[in-house]
Amino acid sequence: MRDDDFDLDVIDETDARHEHLVAALDRAELEASIAELPHDLQAAATGVLLQGRTYSDVSQELGIRQPELVRAVHRSRAIIARRAAGASGGDAA
Repeated sequence: MRDDDFDLDVIDETDARHEHLVAALDRAELEASIAELPHDLQAAATGVLLQGRTYSDVSQELGIRQPELVRAVHRSRAIIARRAAGASGGDAA
């Protein structure tokens, strides 16, 4: 692999923890967490995290490029994970 190549499927340890914490939420908790996100993140989080739709589908619907959607979902997941960890007394770093 060249130095300028990267794999979108590879996530770092912090992202993996965030993903795990968000995945552990039930649907009602996830819906409530998404409703508390900043308005500009809610549609991206709803499409990808709640509805399980593809990045391609959601980016087309929202009229944004996929890298913008990926950033929004990462931010959303991090915010939700920090709140979930705080509520449970854990550390989501």
